[in-house]
Amino acid sequence: MINKLRLAIRNDLEAPHEQRTFGSGWFSGVGALITSLAGLFLLLSWQYPSFFSMKELTAVIHRNPLFETVIQGFLIVGFLLACANLILRRNKILGFSAICIVFLATTLGQIGQISHAAIAHTNLGLDWFALNLLLTGVLFIPLEKMFGRLKDQPLFRSEWREDLFYFLLSSLLVQSLTYLTLAPSMAILQHASHWSELRQMMASQPLWLQVIEVMFLTDLVQYWFHRAFHQLPFLWGFHAVHHSAQAMDWLAGSRMHIVEIIGLRALTIIPMYALGFAESALHLYILLVYLNATFVHANVRFNVEWLKPFIVTPRFHHWHHGIEKEAIDVNFAIHFPWLDKLFGTYYMPKNQWPSGYGIGGHPVPNGYWSQFLYPFRRKN
Repeated sequence: MINKLRLAIRNDLEAPHEQRTFGSGWFSGVGALITSLAGLFLLLSWQYPSFFSMKELTAVIHRNPLFETVIQGFLIVGFLLACANLILRRNKILGFSAICIVFLATTLGQIGQISHAAIAHTNLGLDWFALNLLLTGVLFIPLEKMFGRLKDQPLFRSEWREDLFYFLLSSLLVQSLTYLTLAPSMAILQHASHWSELRQMMASQPLWLQVIEVMFLTDLVQYWFHRAFHQLPFLWGFHAVHHSAQAMDWLAGSRMHIVEIIGLRALTIIPMYALGFAESALHLYILLVYLNATFVHANVRFNVEWLKPFIVTPRFHHWHHGIEKEAIDVNFAIHFPWLDKLFGTYYMPKNQWPSGYGIGGHPVPNGYWSQFLYPFRRKN
């Protein structure tokens, strides 16, 4: 029963283009499903913070009484959109599913908040997933629809389920991943008391200068980390998961093996923390790098030629994912393309884009768990 329902929802989400026109009820159904799920996730994090909420968001957002109103707003909008889907669309599975989710959320809301005094472990960031997905989706989906390079690429393209699951997992485990990736930096700081003057000097610099310095240092570290994951066969098995995406959009950058995520973040964070940059500079950089990583994977046709020597653009990074022979082991930088020029790995044919994406022969299997095991099972 559950498998049939899941398959029915998937089929309607991936319906042919002619069945996804405005007025067909498809857009209201998708909107209903997204908003009702967001309302449910935020409600769970509100009612059960010990299980589903990040500590930082609990302190900043959940104590605000307006947060409950926001949750109710999501559920009301989800219900109204579901009604529109039921009226307009012959296949009513999206609207029906959204209404069930709204009723489930309403029932849970009536049960009330459980005691969480005995819970002391790290929580799942369900609230962060909902907010993260909404914010990035609201920003990048319209950009791709208005400025998409591939106009015929649907929102629910092939492999979207795998990438959404990667997005979900990294959001749920955000606190645990942060703890693991900060461990090397914290160990260094325990033996860096004689750096206090240097750290104070770095933190006293203007904010804009600190952000630029952090961008340079982290990009330099990640360039060599990234290059190693391409050129060392065992490490390539992990990074191949990221390159297995055969379509590029705002969600594709989420596909990364958890081993690579921990290693990359642990190494790139070291200069940020060890050198003592101000917290405001670190927070601003984290926001910038997150938006930038999403943007350079996005399906957008921006081709600002005068920017390409100074900052990484989508076309630069798309060539890193290109299927062409010339695109192998090029364009490793995430911020500054001149690093690739300096180290001989720069490739940007004028006004050209890759003809396709992925790995020759497409050896990486589909599905999260198959991709998780791929580096350990593959034949070199």
